[in-house]
Amino acid sequence: MSVFYSPTPENLQTGLAYMRGSVFANNRTADVDLTREQEDAAVANELVSHLPLQMLLYFNMFYFPCWWFSSVFMLEVKFHHLAGYYQALLITGLVLVTVVEVIRLYLGYTGNLKEKVPELAAFWLLSFTFQLPVLLFFVTDEGTIILPLERAIHSIYLLFLFAQILASFLALRAMTRKLTLLFYLRQFGKVESLHHPEMSPVCGLAYNRSVLPSSPTPEVYH
Repeated sequence: MSVFYSPTPENLQTGLAYMRGSVFANNRTADVDLTREQEDAAVANELVSHLPLQMLLYFNMFYFPCWWFSSVFMLEVKFHHLAGYYQALLITGLVLVTVVEVIRLYLGYTGNLKEKVPELAAFWLLSFTFQLPVLLFFVTDEGTIILPLERAIHSIYLLFLFAQILASFLALRAMTRKLTLLFYLRQFGKVESLHHPEMSPVCGLAYNRSVLPSSPTPEVYH
């Protein structure tokens, strides 16, 4: 009598071995792959739009007409008391600030809400390299005969600009990190994925393969 005899049928032993190999050998790998896919989806769907920046843009959009009408009124009041070159500088600065402000607000809205880095970067550059120097000129050069109302409205506008420059910088940093992470995940995050065409959709095992050691096929005698 054989010592290795087992009363369990051979077909049942094969099925149990296949189930054991599928559950214990591949379950951890499948869980890791599923977790990685969930992380990728979470990163891709994460919103990085900056709420404080959006609030600043919203209030800036309503404040700008008040600033423009006040600036035009003050310029008309003091226009004949200014030197000729100051008249030209103030008119040119007011026109350029008005045109750039429309473009700047549009770029800020588009870049922040739609998470577009180029538009938001252009918004930051226009705010820092153009609007800020012109407003500082308006509020600091005593040759322009700064009136009390002008000093007040320019100071409030400068506060908006400083806050927007800081908020847009933080938003740009968050968006850049997200894009960098997405690029990394797309390039390297799928290297170890188990979803290949030749893999079984149920257990992650290749078709026509077994977890049991292969044995030579017995010859069939006729």
